[in-house]
Amino acid sequence: MLFSPANLPYWIFLGIGGLLFLLMIFMGGGGQDVDIEADLDIETDGDFAFEDFLGWAGIGKAPLLLLLATDLSLWGIIGWIINVALNSIFAIKNYPLLSGFVLFISLIISLCIGRWIAQSISQIFSEFGEDVSSDRLIGCIGTVTSVYIPTENLGKIGQIDVLDAKHNLLTVTAVIPDWATIAPQRGEKVIIVEIKQGIYLVLAKDSPDEQNWLNNSNSRN
Repeated sequence: MLFSPANLPYWIFLGIGGLLFLLMIFMGGGGQDVDIEADLDIETDGDFAFEDFLGWAGIGKAPLLLLLATDLSLWGIIGWIINVALNSIFAIKNYPLLSGFVLFISLIISLCIGRWIAQSISQIFSEFGEDVSSDRLIGCIGTVTSVYIPTENLGKIGQIDVLDAKHNLLTVTAVIPDWATIAPQRGEKVIIVEIKQGIYLVLAKDSPDEQNWLNNSNSRN
């Protein structure tokens, strides 16, 4: 029963998920080349936007590699559990439609649960990557590694690589303030100006937004 051919797809999903977790760990909790943002603004003709589905699935809420690893691992575990449970009642190998239903329903459950788990794990990695004095990065220059850096009021996050004062390379989540006019793109330089609830606020380097922030800072001082 444990290694039944009917369970082979779920063992494959679990194996791929485990390998992705290992890859993520070796890359330092998400990797420098992982895009957190899905650069898709495609909408259907109906009331439901494709972008809404991506948000529901967790894309844009956690590093993509972590999300894939979590979803595939859960798909393997949940599908295997359902398969074993149903095999005690039915011979699933004789019911292709039932096997297909198990495959589909286990995927939906995995997507529902996976995004919450991925977000929690992402926060843990973020905390390990930073020390208690997270404000030490304020004023540091970083490089955008996600597709772009979104505005903080969108509920999405971007990603940057930044060197701290001790020349440690850190990968942190970032957004731009609501008042900012320029959304930095991949490969562009940004300056960290603030931290809110573990997420860094950044501005495009050498931009009018940075100059505006500097002028306001000087006026307050």
